[in-house]
Amino acid sequence: MLIKYLTRSLFLGVLLFSASLIAQDQNVAIDKAVNKNNDKYVAIFKDIHENPELGFMEVRTAGIVAKELKSYGYKVTEKIGVTGVAGVLKNGDGPIVMYRADMDCNAVLELTDLPYKSTKIVKLDDGSETPVTHACGHDVHITWMLSTAKFIAEHKELWKGTVIFIGQPAEEPILGAEAMVKDGLYTTHKIPEPDYLFGIHSMPIAVGMVAAASGVRMAGTDQFDVTFNGIGGHGSNPHLSKDPILMAASAIMQYQAIISRGIDAKSAAVITVGSIQAGTDNNVIPETALLKVNLRWFNEKDRTLMIEGIKRINEGIAYAYDLPKEKYPTIEFKGWSYPLENNTQLTKVVRESIYPLVSDEKFVLDETIAPSVMGSEDVHHLVINNAKKDYVYINVGIANPNRFEDAVKKGQLPFNNHNGNFEVDLSAIPFGSKVAINSMLAIFNH
Repeated sequence: MLIKYLTRSLFLGVLLFSASLIAQDQNVAIDKAVNKNNDKYVAIFKDIHENPELGFMEVRTAGIVAKELKSYGYKVTEKIGVTGVAGVLKNGDGPIVMYRADMDCNAVLELTDLPYKSTKIVKLDDGSETPVTHACGHDVHITWMLSTAKFIAEHKELWKGTVIFIGQPAEEPILGAEAMVKDGLYTTHKIPEPDYLFGIHSMPIAVGMVAAASGVRMAGTDQFDVTFNGIGGHGSNPHLSKDPILMAASAIMQYQAIISRGIDAKSAAVITVGSIQAGTDNNVIPETALLKVNLRWFNEKDRTLMIEGIKRINEGIAYAYDLPKEKYPTIEFKGWSYPLENNTQLTKVVRESIYPLVSDEKFVLDETIAPSVMGSEDVHHLVINNAKKDYVYINVGIANPNRFEDAVKKGQLPFNNHNGNFEVDLSAIPFGSKVAINSMLAIFNH
C-alpha cells in the first residue's frame, strides 16, 4: 500500500514538474515573440490612432486587419456587417475560440500633444463635420488582437482547435456585433460558431494591472433619438409659435426624476442626454429639437420603466403645449445591448493565466476588488443567441504607471475614456499582447 502511494505521489510530482517546465517554455516563447515584434505593432497602433474611423466607416482599419491576418495564414472574410472582418485558422481537433476586437473611434477632439495625434475631421450623413479620435482604446484593441493572431499562427504546437479573430465595426453606437450576426456571420459567411468568446478592453489604470472578474461586469444599454416637433417662428413672437427647445429642455429635467423617484434606490440606472440639436439662428424658433438619449441598466424591469417613463413625459409635454397628435414627439431606437456577464469558470482560467505576467498577484483584480461599471459593450451579442455562449471580457491598464500614481494622489483618474486627453502608453502594447496570448492559450488548453 505504501509503495503504491509513493509511486502515485512520484508520478504526480513528475507531471507537475513537467507542466511547470512546459509553462516556462511557453512564457519564454511568448516573451521572445512579443519583444521581437514590438516595433511592428507599435507602428500599426500609431497608424490606426492617427487615422481613426467612426462606426461602419472603418474601411481603412478593416483593410489593415484583413491584410495582416492574411499574411499570417488565416482564411479571411471581409465586409461582414458593412466593415467587419473575420479570420479563421484550423489546427486539428479542439475547441473553437473567438477573439473579438472593436475598430471604431469616437467623435471627440484629441487634446494630447502626441506626435501621432489624430487631426482628422469627418463629414457625417447629415452634412455636419466632427473631429474624431480613438478616445476609448479601440486602436490598441486591434493591435493586441493582431499581435495575438500572429503568435497563435506561428506556434501551432501550443494549441489545438480552431481560432477565429474578429475585427468588429461600430461598437460605440452598440450596433456592430448585431450587424455582423444579422449579415450572416455564422450562416452566409460560414464562420464557425465558437465554444468560447474572448475580448479585452483598455482601462485607464496603470500598465501592469488587469481586471479579470466574473459575473455581471457591465450594464445593459439603449441608445435612441427623441425628436420634439413644434411650430417655428420669429424669436420676438414666441406666443405665435410652439417652441420645441423649451419642450426638450423640460423633458431633460423630467427624465432625471425617473431615476430619482422611479428606480429602486438600491438599483443602478442612468439616463443621459448626450446631445441637443435645435435651430441655427439667434432670432428663430425652430420647428424641431433633437435629443440623443442613452440609458444604462442591469435588469429588464428598470429598462422598461425608463423607456415607458420617457414616452409618457414626452407625450405629457406635447399635451401641455396643445400640440395635435401628429406633432407628438417621436423616438428612433438605435443600438442596444444586454448587461455583460462573464462566465465564472472561463474567467478563472484566464485570470490564473495572467498571474505569471505581473509582479504582484494583487494587480490582477477579481470581482471582489473590481466593481461592475455602468459602461456597456456589445461583444457578447456575437454569441448570446448561439447554443454555446460562454464568454470572458477583461480589462487591461493602459496608463503610464508614474503618471497614474501621481494622478491618483491628486484624486484624479487620468486618461479617462471618451475624453480628448485619453492616451495609451506604448508600454501597454507588449504587456496587453502577452495578456491576450496567455489568455487565448489558457482557453484552448484548460
